[in-house]
Amino acid sequence: MINKTAIVTGSSSGFGYVTVIELAKAGFHVVATMRDLTKSAQLEQELNSHNLLEQVDIEYVDVTSQESINKLVEKCSKYNSVDLLLNNAGFAVGGFAEEVTIDEYRKQFETNVFGLMAMTQAILPIMRKQRSGRIINMSSVSGLIGFPSISAYVSSKFAVEGYSESLRIECKPFGIDIVLIEPGSYATNVWKEGRSNSTGIGNEDSPYATHLAKIEERLAKEEKNLGNPLDVAKLVVSVANKHNPKLRYKIGKGIKMNVFMKHLLPWNIWEKIILRLLYK
Repeated sequence: MINKTAIVTGSSSGFGYVTVIELAKAGFHVVATMRDLTKSAQLEQELNSHNLLEQVDIEYVDVTSQESINKLVEKCSKYNSVDLLLNNAGFAVGGFAEEVTIDEYRKQFETNVFGLMAMTQAILPIMRKQRSGRIINMSSVSGLIGFPSISAYVSSKFAVEGYSESLRIECKPFGIDIVLIEPGSYATNVWKEGRSNSTGIGNEDSPYATHLAKIEERLAKEEKNLGNPLDVAKLVVSVANKHNPKLRYKIGKGIKMNVFMKHLLPWNIWEKIILRLLYK
C-alpha cells in the first residue's frame, strides 16, 4: 500500500505540530515544513515516541520566500503523489487599526495571505496533473467575524476566505477540493509566540489603552475555556479522508451559534452586543 503524501506548513507549533502527528498516525507520509528548523527537535522526539519518525520528512520552508517554496516542489518529485496541502503557517499582528502601521499590515498579509497563495500556486500544478488532491486552508472565526485590536489578522483571514471560495470553483473540474477550517479560540501560541504587537500597542498614552485593558482582561478570563488543538488536528484528518468535503468546517465552543447570530441580527444590534461584551 502506497501512503498518501501530505504537506503541512507551519509545523513547528500549534495546529501544524499536532496535525503532522495525527496525519502520520492516519497513515499519511507527511512533509512537515517550518521556517525555523531549530524548532524541529520536539516534533522529532514526539514522532519517535509514536514510532512515526520514518513517516515524516521535516523540511525548511518560509512561505514568504518563493525560492524556498520552489526547492520544496523540486523535492516533491520523489513522492508518488501529493494528496494534501494544509496551509497552516501564520501569525497575528495585534493592535488597533489607527496605530498599526501599513508596513505591519503588509507583513501580516505576506505570511497569512500571499504565503498561502504562493504555496497553493506551487502545489496546484502537481495536483492538476494528477487530477486529484485536497488543499485545506486554515482560516479562523476571525475570517467570519471582526474583532477589535486584531484588524490586521482579521482582514488577512477574511482574504483567505474569499480566495478559497474562488479557488474551490476553479479547481473542482480538475478533481481538486478546496476546504476552509475555521477554528475558534484554541490553546495555541498564535497569541503568544505567534503574536507580533504593533508599535502602538501597550502605549499608556494611546487613546485605546483603556479599551485594550478591558479586552485583555476578558481574554484572560476566557483562557480556561480554550479548546484543545488536537480536536482541530483530528478534524483535518477527517476532512482529508472525506469523499466529498464541504467548503467550510467550523470548530470550537459557540462558534456556529456566534456566526449564525451575526448573520441573523441587524448590524446595529450585533454591534451593541459586542460593544457591551468587550467594553462594559
